Amino acid sequence: MRKPWLKNWPDYVPRTIKYPRAPLHWLLTNAAERFKEDIALLYEDRAFTFAELASKAASFAGWLANIGVSKGLRVALYMANSPFFVIGYYGSLMAGATVVALNPLLKEREAIYQLEDAEVEVIVADEVGYATLKRIEQAVKVSKLVLTGTSSSEAPSLEGIAALGLKRPEVKVKPEEDVAVIQYTAGTTAEPKGVMLTHYNLLSNAIAIANVTLLRRHEVQLGALPLYHSYGMTNVMNASLYVGASVALMKRFDVEAALRIIEKHRVNVWFGVPTMFIAALHHLKTCPHDLSSLRFCNSGGGPIASEVVEEFEKLTGVLLMQGYGLSEASPVTHSNIPVKGLVKNNSVGMPLPDTEAKIVDLDLGFKELPPGEVGELVVRGPQVMKGYWKKPIETAEALRNGWLYTGDIAWMDEEGYFYVVDRKKDVIKYKGYSISPRELEDVLYAHPAVKECAVVGKPDPIAGEVPKAIIVLREGFQTTPEEIMKFVEERVAPYKKIREVEFREELPKSAIGKILRRLLRS
Repeated sequence: MRKPWLKNWPDYVPRTIKYPRAPLHWLLTNAAERFKEDIALLYEDRAFTFAELASKAASFAGWLANIGVSKGLRVALYMANSPFFVIGYYGSLMAGATVVALNPLLKEREAIYQLEDAEVEVIVADEVGYATLKRIEQAVKVSKLVLTGTSSSEAPSLEGIAALGLKRPEVKVKPEEDVAVIQYTAGTTAEPKGVMLTHYNLLSNAIAIANVTLLRRHEVQLGALPLYHSYGMTNVMNASLYVGASVALMKRFDVEAALRIIEKHRVNVWFGVPTMFIAALHHLKTCPHDLSSLRFCNSGGGPIASEVVEEFEKLTGVLLMQGYGLSEASPVTHSNIPVKGLVKNNSVGMPLPDTEAKIVDLDLGFKELPPGEVGELVVRGPQVMKGYWKKPIETAEALRNGWLYTGDIAWMDEEGYFYVVDRKKDVIKYKGYSISPRELEDVLYAHPAVKECAVVGKPDPIAGEVPKAIIVLREGFQTTPEEIMKFVEERVAPYKKIREVEFREELPKSAIGKILRRLLRS
């Protein structure tokens, strides 16, 4: 197969990496040994060292072992970002448990489904997660509850357990076989599936990311992404531990707070999603902040319009590049190189070291297509999942002959840069034509009144589907559906024009800001 990216990587990117055959919690224990009293986390008015985090995580692991948690049992972390997410995460891994990381904003039905599907034994919940658990306690039976950030007579606190000074148990882990994390997909097109990620999957991905982005000791990352999602988990938490970088952690993203943190802590790296950078761009126009400490920003979790990238870079002077990944790949498979002149706008970059990628035909998925031709993106590498939890049929559909079929439509250029066009399931079928929602969204983002948008297919008895735009307007701007449709019609082929426009206050999004098209279609 073709691998043109190999000759286009800069010299500092290793062509292959020797990954340690170690459990995932090695990242924390190794960091505690190497970096000891260096600052690992900055959170609100507190600082946590690497050694402190490791000690607290070990104590939680010892407590889990004392209550009978053994290898492979599931521990759910039902909480927002905090230092105690990190402690709960690595403490669970030290005990040999499998972490099930849940979005604390899940609705009752969603929480019941994921907790029952994963057969969770222990839940660590913050105040928001606990409130939901109280509402569903008759539907979900869990053997043990631990609380953090709140208190109740019915459950011990993680803060108290972490301070006990217990020793972690000795648990033998097979990194390439044992599941470290069950990560539920966002459910953008269907019901969420539990992605089984091994210790080796997640460890190798964090190390590869650190190498490609030149993340270094004493650098500071902005922790604006949720750690319960694989993007924040790998790129922010795990990669930083590997190199000894600090994370300025936010409980949840707020644009003004994020910009203040960047200034205060001289943040060097910001991994985020398009909605974060769009919000920052609009905010900076009226409320300037000093972002000169930033070495680069990386947008993932969905496409970002080229107009946004160009305007952001012009306003801030900071490199904003794209990467690509999916939960099934821990999650990163592609990245641009954070060096001016090597980043291609609209491209998600090149495959990571030890990752292979190709474009195959959309019909059977067997034929590899040449550069420039559009097909389905398939990948393989050390970060690719073990499979879907309790879903052998879906696993067999996604993993074929060692390749992960991503469901994304893409193409590769002659230099080995990849360009994601759309989700295979999102393509609109209009009278036999295939219409890319992303192409129409890029046109819409060029309209001065459009803040956010999504284009979906609306069922039509004659055409099959017609393009419908759902739009959030910028504050202070007004327009009409007719004006929007005319704007697009002047810029695309006749069959691609938008047939309906709906204005909303906001769009439904996943934990990391990915627009949930499934909810828009319904």
